[in-house]
Amino acid sequence: MMDRRQFLRTTTLATVGGLTLRGLSNPVLGRALKSGDANDRILVVVQLFGGNDGLNTVIPLDQYGVLSSLRANILIPEAQTLALPGTNGATALHPRLTGFRNLWDSGKLSIIQDVGYPNPSLSHFRSTDIWESGSSGEQILHSGWLGRYLDSVYTDYPNGYPNANVPDPIAIRVDGSVGLGLQHHGVSMGISINNADDPLNLAGNIYQDPVANDCSGAKLAYIRDVQRQTDLYGDRILAAAQTGCTHSALYPTGSAPGAELANALKIVAGLICGGLGTRIYWVSATGFDTHSNQVVNGDPLSGVHADLLQGVSDAINAFQDDLQQLGLADRVLGMTFSEFGRRIRSNNSRGTDHGAAAPMFLFGNSVVPGMLGSNPVISPNTDSQTNVPMAYDFRSVYASVLEKWFCLDSVQVADVLLGSHPSLPVIQEACTVGIGNLPANEVTLTVAPSPFTERTKVSYSCVVAGRVQLQVMNAMGQMVAQPVDAQLVPGMYSLDLDMSAMPTGMYFCRLQNGPFQQVRSMMKVR
Repeated sequence: MMDRRQFLRTTTLATVGGLTLRGLSNPVLGRALKSGDANDRILVVVQLFGGNDGLNTVIPLDQYGVLSSLRANILIPEAQTLALPGTNGATALHPRLTGFRNLWDSGKLSIIQDVGYPNPSLSHFRSTDIWESGSSGEQILHSGWLGRYLDSVYTDYPNGYPNANVPDPIAIRVDGSVGLGLQHHGVSMGISINNADDPLNLAGNIYQDPVANDCSGAKLAYIRDVQRQTDLYGDRILAAAQTGCTHSALYPTGSAPGAELANALKIVAGLICGGLGTRIYWVSATGFDTHSNQVVNGDPLSGVHADLLQGVSDAINAFQDDLQQLGLADRVLGMTFSEFGRRIRSNNSRGTDHGAAAPMFLFGNSVVPGMLGSNPVISPNTDSQTNVPMAYDFRSVYASVLEKWFCLDSVQVADVLLGSHPSLPVIQEACTVGIGNLPANEVTLTVAPSPFTERTKVSYSCVVAGRVQLQVMNAMGQMVAQPVDAQLVPGMYSLDLDMSAMPTGMYFCRLQNGPFQQVRSMMKVR
């Protein structure tokens, strides 16, 4: 007879799945994931479909003069931006991001600048797969980073679940299908719900229709019996939703920007408040593929992108306010991501085309507030193909969540992410494992001369003993050379960078040393 794992892999009806708790050798991890523990930590992932324009979201005021010549038809007027205290006047938010500015002011927002990956893909589908799977640009994986994480903690899924020890789904996708990020080799590690009143959409579906009195009817009845085991999750979700928690009045509703995302986050808050033991929630907002009409002609504060940003900002701010009122804020960490950013130059349709790196946001009581990294340096020589270069690999953000929020050690993190990626100081230390005390000084990186014809000198520092990577990326963000990938001791280093075989144009030199990074632009000329 087909076992339950085989069944869920081979039938389209199997859209729900449970997870089982493994005997854990790490007591911290065991406590963090034990079902029913009031101190359980929860991760909320907010996916922004389409590729968000980072330069009009987190605005580099120290690059404003150059940007005004490169994106004059969409750039936000400097006087109307929301300057971020603590950035020495160098950085601001889009003026419609008032909710995010409130989170910043209250110490509940962390901005990570210029997040991406080497050799970026400009395809929505491929880049989304890369972000959700946690792969490199050259890998094709059939499992998601959170799917692998859950599989590493819970064994034998989906056999025998739900059960008395794990009665609740471990992951829930609200208002969408369970994507690659929550899958593990064809098995969904979570369930999808559209609302909390009929969470598994049972009303009027196959469960209500009578079966035929024949062989096909018997098979359908069997499928229903198998599925109904998993539908016990629906009973748990419904019970949690009907607890009757009082929610924040800040959620956007009706036709207001962000109302759909707000409704999804409100469902999440209600389920957490109702005592559901789910550890990971995934929600999303769509519409960020702004090739044209990103702004209203003559009014860059209005338009599609402004409404999208306001919607995300208001919904997340309301969600955080809700958690605070419900006494749940210390248990929840949130993060946003989009499959890529946009090009530096705007196009002639008041829009932006597919790009590379962009900022990420972490939100919650446990973030290290402020901004990690510096603004991208924009060259006046930027052409229509030039992308914002990657400063931080997105897998380092994932590593930070796994290590500092879910309390995995470095070996476990590397197993989940299929390689070693340094954790970043963006989440407050609350685990017995971590990256330890870091030096206060950042790494240094200089490239001189620039412009150059064939060769230039790169000087750089190592501040944390261990792996140091020095990479050269072209204007598209593709890595074209890696002159240094070595284990070094703290100190200053330099090298003669031979670029004679490279075509003329703009390049970026990127230094990574543990959680520290720097990026410098350089120009090869004839």
